[in-house]
Amino acid sequence: MKINYKHSIIITLMLLSFEIASAQEKTQLVRLAKLQIDPAQLENYRAILKEEIEASVRLEPGVLTLYAVAEKDKPTHITILEIYANTDAYKAHLLTPHFIKYKTGTADMVKALELVETDPLIPGMKIK
Repeated sequence: MKINYKHSIIITLMLLSFEIASAQEKTQLVRLAKLQIDPAQLENYRAILKEEIEASVRLEPGVLTLYAVAEKDKPTHITILEIYANTDAYKAHLLTPHFIKYKTGTADMVKALELVETDPLIPGMKIK
């Protein structure tokens, strides 16, 4: 039986890249931040949040996703889907100037905050 080394190498590389991707997916930190905002300050909060999210996604390679939504019937109830490459990326995020500006600028606007740790049901699913 003749072994096709070119095919063997390609298959090996594909398996290796799959294993690396799987390991990275397992180390991701995925959480939901559930906030309640002071209604009188909602518009200011949303402006500061937008600035912080845009800076984080643009400047931090370890911030994979920050996606904020407000409940239709309760616009002061905001949930943010946070996906970080790993715990180190999350810890680095907390020390950035734009995150510190967000936290200090919104401290009196946030009436409640709950951080919910999650396990993705479909690990590796990419957000387009």
